[in-house]
Amino acid sequence: MEIQQELNNTVIMITHDVDEAVLLSDRIVMMTNGPEATIGEILDIDLQRPRNRVEFASDAEYARLRTEVLKFLYEKQRKMEPLVNRKNRQIHSKEVQAA
Repeated sequence: MEIQQELNNTVIMITHDVDEAVLLSDRIVMMTNGPEATIGEILDIDLQRPRNRVEFASDAEYARLRTEVLKFLYEKQRKMEPLVNRKNRQIHSKEVQAA
């Protein structure tokens, strides 16, 4: 974070850690699942810098943004899976069949 702040350049980072994504990002690009993954949603992060993990632990806006990412991963993403699976004519999980 210090290098980016000093150089003021663009950094692209891939992570599976929701907290890391919200703390480090100005924008989170959430991808759909699978080998034919596409952009699912883009979430702009407008949190004050510098960001301190301990201070943001009780911040309402941080919690809202974190929840948005989790909703995509656990709710919206599952709703998108059947479309991908129908194209491939494969259904892999009971969760998808129930959707």
